[in-house]
Amino acid sequence: MNQNDYNGKIIHIKRFPSPNPNVELKEITYWSNGLRVKGMLAEPKLERSTDGFLYLRGGIKNVGKVRPARIAQFAQEGFVVFAPYYRGNQGGEGNEDFAGNDREDAFAGYLLLKSFPNIKQIHIFGFSRGGVMALLTGIQFPDAASLVTWGGVSDMSLTYYERKDLRRMMKRVIGGTPEKYPERYQERTPLYELEKIEVPVLIIHGVNDRNVSIEHAYRLEKRLRTLNKSVECWYFNHFTHYFPPTINRKIVEELTKWMKKNSKR
Repeated sequence: MNQNDYNGKIIHIKRFPSPNPNVELKEITYWSNGLRVKGMLAEPKLERSTDGFLYLRGGIKNVGKVRPARIAQFAQEGFVVFAPYYRGNQGGEGNEDFAGNDREDAFAGYLLLKSFPNIKQIHIFGFSRGGVMALLTGIQFPDAASLVTWGGVSDMSLTYYERKDLRRMMKRVIGGTPEKYPERYQERTPLYELEKIEVPVLIIHGVNDRNVSIEHAYRLEKRLRTLNKSVECWYFNHFTHYFPPTINRKIVEELTKWMKKNSKR
């Protein structure tokens, strides 16, 4: 058997204390390209969900770690949520490479959810750098039910030019600058492959976002519309990368309603 035949197979399950009495949490170790990678699973206790939700975090290493309370928030809305930590994090094998080979951890996470007998369809969600991961996963799996990118990166070269504070990390992880290795940045930029996307897309973005500029959302929207793909945009004029908690909760409710509305059943 090829090592990739094991992608998404669960190796180990460990119960995890839940901040929400209605949600059960487990830390999962699973296979991704021959690596043991970790992630968190959140399941609602009160209903048997048929909808999977792949939560793709932002950041890198300890920045933007998966937060149990956040994924429990989505599980509370009636989804079985799985959030990969990505390779090399929290005891997982390998090294994160910012939407390079570590995209396979998202793909294997999708397959993990798909292996659950009760799950009929899977929604994809990405925040910040997770936006790129979500789009790459949506391209890889045209059978996904819906895709949401919130404050999401869509163009890796643009991130390099906008975020001076990330350049050193990006040069180390990607191997150089966009001028030196344009193909490596292009490989990490889903805008070039959106012809393959079949899933309806919702773009959520704060216009005053300084971490991931609104330009990422505009470029994604323009490309999807040019290709006549299904896209909806929720732009918020007064918000940055992080929305106030009360607004955030409201948007979680609204985006999960949007996902259910786009369900394929």
